Amino acid sequence: MASRSTIFRLIAASQHSACPCHGGHVASSLGQLSAANQLRHLATPVAASNLRFGDGVTQEVGMDLKNMKATKVGVFTDKNLARLPVVKTALESLESQGLQFHVYEDVVTEPTEASWRDAIDFSRQHDFSHFLALGGGSVMDTSKAANLFTVYREADLMDFINAPIGTRPSFICSQILDITSRSFKTGISSRYLKPVLGIVDVKNTETCPTELHVSSGLDVLFHRLAHFPLICALPRAAYQGSNPVADIFSEWALRTTINYLPRVAKDREDEEARRQMLLASSFAGIGFGNAGVHLCHGLSYPISGLNKKGPKYQHPGYQTDTPIIPHGVSVALTGPAVFQFTSPSSPSRHRHALALFAKTTASDPFIARIPDEEIGVYLYEAIAKFLDGLGSVPRGLKAIGYTTSDIPALVDGAIPQRRVLDLAPGLNEMDRREHLSSILERSMEY
Repeated sequence: MASRSTIFRLIAASQHSACPCHGGHVASSLGQLSAANQLRHLATPVAASNLRFGDGVTQEVGMDLKNMKATKVGVFTDKNLARLPVVKTALESLESQGLQFHVYEDVVTEPTEASWRDAIDFSRQHDFSHFLALGGGSVMDTSKAANLFTVYREADLMDFINAPIGTRPSFICSQILDITSRSFKTGISSRYLKPVLGIVDVKNTETCPTELHVSSGLDVLFHRLAHFPLICALPRAAYQGSNPVADIFSEWALRTTINYLPRVAKDREDEEARRQMLLASSFAGIGFGNAGVHLCHGLSYPISGLNKKGPKYQHPGYQTDTPIIPHGVSVALTGPAVFQFTSPSSPSRHRHALALFAKTTASDPFIARIPDEEIGVYLYEAIAKFLDGLGSVPRGLKAIGYTTSDIPALVDGAIPQRRVLDLAPGLNEMDRREHLSSILERSMEY
């Protein structure tokens, strides 16, 4: 993680940047730009984290932190992972370098305000110089929050939560938590909360249950599929929308996921398939950092958040104390309906996505002869068939306990997710609630 001075300097720069699209007041500043001037300023940032990919690279974390001049390391994980080889390997690596560290193993799957505050208190008590997150998204997000609020010791959690729930504008590199009082998810978004180094170790996935592999793969799938119909965002905005750089990473990651995720779902011991899916996740992260996501993710937040008070669905394979709809699953539930909705925005790009699911090309006579106005229907069926073939994905919102009477509450939870909804084609402000309701209704079952 970055030092106190680095975080302060970079966040301060983001708030006071002279560039109207990098600063915190994008909407007002853009009014000063003419259309021609906006085109001249259109650029595509390559916002990728530093990654190390390979077998056994977890053994090197001690050396890395030693090279970073760490004096006290906060190790963040959860109680399940604390018993597994990944944590043992990492702690042995820290010990081999003579590094002082303290372990926080109370990270909650699907973090909440309360769980983040507990982790922040722990971090502030120890005043860590560096942070090591051992786990998935929940662990990494909690560790980043602890890092941020150890630097800003007097700040309150809501000072950095994305508007309109908190007070901060949204940027990128989101840390997500469950706002239990509002029954949906939001987070802290800043491009400066990227890790100094990400470790992608194939060995660390050996103990993952099949359901976790599938859910993680679904997140990759819909991150990349979402890129195809993204609108072009504001010039140099943090979430860039559709752009040539993300196109390259997105297509490769989507093709790889379609080919290898079914293999992992069938046999989690398939090492080649696991390796390719980890690589696809890494590539998807690069593409996501340069493009963003839209409707599936915006709708997934209330789907997961309301579950704890509503259906109380517990997905198999997950050892948690509270009900859980894994993130990848919550994203996938609306996938077929979402891409049927977005298909009129760019039939050619949706046709290309359909061809990838069919493992052919858009010039294949079967794909090419489909009228533009019917592409959405075919893509809906292709996505639904793919999800069904994985074996552990619920067939729509009804399968996890939601009914049509829950749609208004789900829409209420999605509306504040402006950071992602604004990138969705065809979702204008006036009819937004109606469109979201329609998508959710078509997502009840497939």
